[in-house]
Amino acid sequence: MYIVIFIGFMILSLIVSQVLKSKFRKYSAVPIGNGYTGKDIAEKMLRENGIYDVKVISVEGQLTDHYNPETKTVNLSQDVYYKSSISAAAVAAHECGHAVQHAQAYSFLKLRSALVPAVSFASNWVQWVLLAGILLVNTFPQLLLAGIVLFAATTLFSFVTLPVEIDASRRALVWLNSTGLTNNEAQAKAQDALKWAAYTYVVAALASLATLLYYIMIFTGRRD
Repeated sequence: MYIVIFIGFMILSLIVSQVLKSKFRKYSAVPIGNGYTGKDIAEKMLRENGIYDVKVISVEGQLTDHYNPETKTVNLSQDVYYKSSISAAAVAAHECGHAVQHAQAYSFLKLRSALVPAVSFASNWVQWVLLAGILLVNTFPQLLLAGIVLFAATTLFSFVTLPVEIDASRRALVWLNSTGLTNNEAQAKAQDALKWAAYTYVVAALASLATLLYYIMIFTGRRD
């Protein structure tokens, strides 16, 4: 049953990923009427939210856009940074949404940041501890339990990430609409793009939870 669920999540993740890429390709061909690039959008949103200590920079790759709270940089892929399109506007505003969260000490962002050191440690060791724990489940079950605790940390991180991402998109869409940078049609397309981006985090969190439950079942079933 777990294999079926695992394959199901893999297929669902692939579908969501492909739809997301398709949406962004489609909306990257639709220009924003004012001609603002992603860089322009980001800088404008930061200024209008009273944030002047965050830099907007360009990074390599596709869909590599992110906000780094340690360096206080909004990192935009080149397709977003230089282009004037609905996709660029949506992504740039979303990443600036994280900067606004940081500036306003948004609780879930603070929690996610606090979890980073533990999750980084867990990610480096969890696969090896779980593998050894499964092999030695009947003789040294404590090892598998340790692996479950490590994996639970990564699962918790996935679920804490959900409200962070959803809230950043909400802030982005509200700001784009309030400033008039997107009209009704463009606003709907920006919302559609960010919605599919959010789905990737939802699928990842659910897949992580399903995997965690599987390891728990192995641990509890060792006594049978």
